[in-house]
Amino acid sequence: MNSDFVIAVHSLVLLAHLPEGMATSDEIAENVCTNPVRVRKVMSCLRKNGFLDTREGSGGGYKLCRAPEEITLADVYRSLAAGSLAPNWCSGDPKKDCVVSSNMAEVMAGVFCEADRQLEAYFERITIGSMLSGIKAKQQA
Repeated sequence: MNSDFVIAVHSLVLLAHLPEGMATSDEIAENVCTNPVRVRKVMSCLRKNGFLDTREGSGGGYKLCRAPEEITLADVYRSLAAGSLAPNWCSGDPKKDCVVSSNMAEVMAGVFCEADRQLEAYFERITIGSMLSGIKAKQQA
């Protein structure tokens, strides 16, 4: 799984949680425990895909522009990590005179495509709002 996806989900849940609803990349990076440059890269993608607004200057930062209950993990996954389950390399050689070697890459590609579809369907049922509710429930337990 792409770590950008994890950073994005964490950041969106954090923004949904904050009373003022806004945070800088430095504040988000501190909460996520990563570098602000990585956060800005992910946030830029989220902004381009309509999840965030930005305000520049003093008092600026990132702010959700959609309700947390409307943003599914599938939305975020499609924006940042769709297809990331498939490995960069697959074994075998389609030119070999061996039924296993010559077909392994194609069969594995099908396996990963189906896994990706199943993961996206599962993520469709989870929202940023439900993630925040789960976190708050843990705090109260």
